[in-house]
Formats: sequence, C-alpha cells, structure tokens
Amino acid sequence: MVNNIVVAIDGYSSCGKSTLAKALAKKLHFIYVDSGAMYRAVTLYFLRNQTDLSNHDLIIDALEHIDLNFHSRDYQSHILLNGEEVSDEIRQMPVSESVSLIASIKEVRKAMVRKQQKMGKSKNIVMDGRDIGTTVFPHAQVKFFMTADPKIRAERRYQELLAKGERISLEEIFDNLAHRDFLDTTREESPLTRAADAIILDNTNLTEQEQLDFAIEKIRPFMV
Repeated sequence: MVNNIVVAIDGYSSCGKSTLAKALAKKLHFIYVDSGAMYRAVTLYFLRNQTDLSNHDLIIDALEHIDLNFHSRDYQSHILLNGEEVSDEIRQMPVSESVSLIASIKEVRKAMVRKQQKMGKSKNIVMDGRDIGTTVFPHAQVKFFMTADPKIRAERRYQELLAKGERISLEEIFDNLAHRDFLDTTREESPLTRAADAIILDNTNLTEQEQLDFAIEKIRPFMV
C-alpha cells in the first residue's frame, strides 16, 4: 500500500464533491478536508468585517487575524472560525454569493493553499475543491473531476436549502451557480480546470452509491 495517499476531487459547484469525499473518507478511513469550507469561512469573516477587497493591505491584515480549525464527528467536517462553529452559516446565500469572488483573490488562495498542503503531508486524505488536483496536490495519486447537468445541480442545491428552511427560488440558485462557474473558471489565480490526469466523474444520472463504487474502484489499486 502506498503511504500518504491523497485523493483530490475537483469540480463545479453543487456536483456532490463533498458528499463523495465524505463517503470515501468513511469507507477508506481517510481524513476528509473540506477546502471549500475554508474559503467560505474566510468569506464570512470578510463580510462580517466589511473588508475592502480593493485594499491589498487590509486583505493581508484580515488573513493574519483568521484562525481556521476543523473538528470531525461521524466523518462530518465542522469548521471553526476563530474558535466559533460556523459550519451552518457559511452555507447560507450571502456567503454563497460572495465566495467565488473572494476565493479568486491571490492572497487568499495562497494562504489557503499553504494550510491545505500542510494538512496533506503525513496522512491519507480526501480533499475536495476547485484546484486540489492542479495546484494544491498536483502529484495526488488519484484525481477526480466532477461534473453534472446544470439543471440537476441547481435542483440538488434547491432541495438542500429547502430542507434547511431557506426561502429561495430555483431560478436564483441556477443563476448563482452559473455565476460561480464563470468566476471559478475564468479567475486568474488557480482557475477551476480539469487536471490532465484527472478521471471525469459525471454523476448526472448516478446515485450516491454508484458514484462511490466508481471512485473506490479507481482508488483500490493504491490500497494494496
């Protein structure tokens, strides 16, 4: 078995990256790292403190005052922002509407990439995000690039928010995802793109179990 296996999962918003990553971590007894939650927590901090995104010095100063930590319960990753549990708040629409913009800031990405690379130095991990297989762990043993039909992605996100009691239209979610896709794929710093050696996983018509089985089959050769 290869020591220190890294499974990198990249892809578009609401493609089920975190669902697959959590399931893999539970099945393989790996550590799950939610990189998206890190960017969302930074976004929440910036929103709360009304950080001027055009001021380089203020951004640097804000990042120096952000402490992020994960804790896990039943393979569910919970994030602490300066000691405060913010796992639910970072999934609300104000953060969703701003996270792609803030995640595109060079200083933010560099700070988060350093933290993520540190996490993957000595443990078997599954990490999902936008640039895990291209920038954070370009030498990961297994890379997946996830995609799905935009309408299916919007419907999944709609049902998720509805279950949490949030009132938002399907059209708003569809527009938000389209906007985030545009920002993610066109940003200058570490844009969302498929690594040359990444395995495409289109789960438009797959169940969660089917996509898990597909991924396990690809990872299994490194487990022996």
